[in-house]
Amino acid sequence: MGSLVQGAVGFGVGVAAAPVITLLDPELMPASIMVVNAILPLFTLAAEWRRVDWRDLGWAVLGRLPGSVVGAYIVLQLSARSLALFVGVMVLVAVALTGRAVRVPRNGATIGGAGFVSGITGTATGIGGPPIALVFQGVEGPRVRATLAVFFFLSAVQSLLLLHGVGELTDRQLRFGALMIPFLVAGFALSRPLRRRLDAGLTRTAILVVAAGSAFVLIAQSLVR
Repeated sequence: MGSLVQGAVGFGVGVAAAPVITLLDPELMPASIMVVNAILPLFTLAAEWRRVDWRDLGWAVLGRLPGSVVGAYIVLQLSARSLALFVGVMVLVAVALTGRAVRVPRNGATIGGAGFVSGITGTATGIGGPPIALVFQGVEGPRVRATLAVFFFLSAVQSLLLLHGVGELTDRQLRFGALMIPFLVAGFALSRPLRRRLDAGLTRTAILVVAAGSAFVLIAQSLVR
């Protein structure tokens, strides 16, 4: 579901998948979803790499670098229960902001700031899309999908390296991430006709409802443990 939505609108795999994975097994997060975050953008780039906005991408990556360090520190400090609660809250915040489609001026400062926040949330929870996607709302589809694809690929690789550096990357997380790749491919394949034939807003609304429901369950489970 996350790959289907991200293939259609440019982001969404973390918002959809992270709360479900964390609910089932918190120890798989955040690295397992980052494997998907690293591979899925390559499919988008294969079709739309010519539409990348390299200037905006540079600002986003510049902000993301220090944000990732902060996110890695958060992973070190939080228990599995606290991380699950953090994921749930961040998903609800992401859903609220994305659902309202808040308009943010797009310039070096806002893109860099969004990249910084994305680095924190992406490294700590695997959900780095909404902060940066908010800044790019209003940009034409191919351009935003291509630019965010490069950003997500670089971000996921950076976060995986940081988690490895602080000892929070396990073989089990990587294996589980690899097991999701066939479903990633299926979701992306389904997104191609949907991109033309369906209203992407309706698809995004549906997945945000599912993500919000998962987040509420995740928060409730964390609080009663």
